[in-house]
Amino acid sequence: MLPVITLFLPAYFPGRIKGSVKHPMLFSVMLWAVAHLIATGMLANVVLFGSFLAWAVADRISFRWRTQRPIPMAPSMRLNDGIAIVAGLVVYVIFEHWLHVRWIGVQPLPM
Repeated sequence: MLPVITLFLPAYFPGRIKGSVKHPMLFSVMLWAVAHLIATGMLANVVLFGSFLAWAVADRISFRWRTQRPIPMAPSMRLNDGIAIVAGLVVYVIFEHWLHVRWIGVQPLPM
């Protein structure tokens, strides 16, 4: 799950990561859904995370045919990659240690 949040942020902080992955937010959702499908096997979880995975795959496929509209974001520079990685790591640690159990009700890693 570590690369999920780190890949989610370059969509808003364009740099070399966004240029190489093309659509880092959709790739992040795909990784998140696959990781949760592997970790959980209950029917409700398969339906939930499977639908997110199907949506992300369909959206990524349709991404090629859509006309791109301008989205306000930070200017593209190399510093943005560092910002996205550091901020992603900080958000990951906070979410994994405190927020996941409070918001979702499941402790992701046993303590």
